[in-house]
Amino acid sequence: MDNRFKDELLKGEVEQEAQPEVKPKAELPRNFVTGLFTDGVISKETATEMLPFIIFLAFLGMIYIGNRHFAENNIRDIGKLSKEVKELSWDFKTLKADLMLKSTQTEVARRVDTLGLKESVEPPKKIIIPGNGK
Repeated sequence: MDNRFKDELLKGEVEQEAQPEVKPKAELPRNFVTGLFTDGVISKETATEMLPFIIFLAFLGMIYIGNRHFAENNIRDIGKLSKEVKELSWDFKTLKADLMLKSTQTEVARRVDTLGLKESVEPPKKIIIPGNGK
């Protein structure tokens, strides 16, 4: 009995080895993209041929996005600079007005008076040097 049982076991193992295991195919979900590739509208070959063009379009898209960010940064910088120019213009106008006020004769006379100097009451005299001919 031992041999017969052993022979039956060996036969079963040989039969199992002779039959390859068949794995069921995984089903892809049905949607538009898988339908395009499996139904033959776009084959794998044409998709791989289109790959450089798709990469080119992606590159153009990245350039477009980068250009947009660069333009927005420039607009922000222009806004900051125009605000700074307005503030500096206001400061210039304020300082100019103060200088015009401080350079009036009454303001100069008052400041000179604080230093101990007095305004001349006599008009200036013209000095003539003889022999120049003028």
